[in-house]
Amino acid sequence: MVSLQNCHNFNDFRSLAKQRLPGPIFHYIDGAADDELTYRRNTEAYDDVDLIPNVLAGVQDVDMSVEVMGQQLDMPLYCAPTALQRLFHHEGERAVARAAAKYGTMFGVSSLATVTVEEISRITDTPKMFQFYFHKDRGLNDALLERARAANFGILALTVDTITGGNRERDLRTGFTSPPRLTPSSLLSFLTHPGWAWNFLTKEKFDMPHLSSHVEAGTNMAVSVGDYFSTMLDQSMNWKDAEKLCSQWNGHFALKGVMSVEDAKRAVDIGCTGIMVSNHGGRQLDGSRAPFDQLAEICDAVGDKVDVICEGGIQRGTHVLKALSMGAKACSGGRLYLYALSAAGQAGVEKALRNLKNEIERGMKLMGVTKLDQLNRENLRYKNDKSNCA
Repeated sequence: MVSLQNCHNFNDFRSLAKQRLPGPIFHYIDGAADDELTYRRNTEAYDDVDLIPNVLAGVQDVDMSVEVMGQQLDMPLYCAPTALQRLFHHEGERAVARAAAKYGTMFGVSSLATVTVEEISRITDTPKMFQFYFHKDRGLNDALLERARAANFGILALTVDTITGGNRERDLRTGFTSPPRLTPSSLLSFLTHPGWAWNFLTKEKFDMPHLSSHVEAGTNMAVSVGDYFSTMLDQSMNWKDAEKLCSQWNGHFALKGVMSVEDAKRAVDIGCTGIMVSNHGGRQLDGSRAPFDQLAEICDAVGDKVDVICEGGIQRGTHVLKALSMGAKACSGGRLYLYALSAAGQAGVEKALRNLKNEIERGMKLMGVTKLDQLNRENLRYKNDKSNCA
């Protein structure tokens, strides 16, 4: 049996989460779209590039701080916004916010969060991003924006890759919904995880408080996330809508889910100060490219105009160093802390962030760099002498 003490890497946390969560909940985190090719490629892409270290560089003191869209971070990795966190652990977003604050990094809060932006703002002064889903209900959209503004969130990030739900076949097989719904096939899994069931049933009632005063789906009416995206989000959303939202926010604004150079350029044109190169963790369009595979050409096109974030597949500190060497300003991820949250709440997230921070610092020293801006493509080579990344 895996214990928190013995969680030394991403896969250790994944194993512990699998022990502690009912099957439908675990597979919601763990799964992706269709054949999950893109999900796997997101991490495999980093293996195609090698790091070239330098030595005798005097690396006793390392500075891994970075400014991302006006937010000062102590490390170049932050917790990406993810939905439904109190399904995974009863502390939910509260645990992640406190852990992020302890390590001086940013926490992204989802429109589909289970703790309010107001409470997150009260319990922590960590840099905060609000992730915005563009709903058909324009009154809900206005309410989301104003709540994030009033709660002093520093960044608004519009998710642009969920125009319809991805084909998440694991969720179809397990019957996963929010809130959870017992089915004949899932009943045994819930019964054999009494710790999770006790917390879910005895702690505060499950809710998605940013949405529940406007829509029933997801809180009072069980629905799959794919169905929520397909029915509740506005499939007519276009560049004019994004530009208008950017203007309404009138602050640091990002698009989350940009994968093409052309879209990256348009993001600059509408006033974005950042973009997340992301394919939603492989949960939307299977067969799409990995963020790391697209990073170089996007950074070459717009990296001097906006902060480019590499999001997806990050499991090691060396993955972060490779992305930063390729041109990203910082990295982010969801599963890298969700397994840890599921495994042990705030203590788990803190350990996951500590592991990754230590890996980044150790990697920088072994690379012979003391500041992040010393990383560049001269540090990288493709395997098999395919080409020089530079």
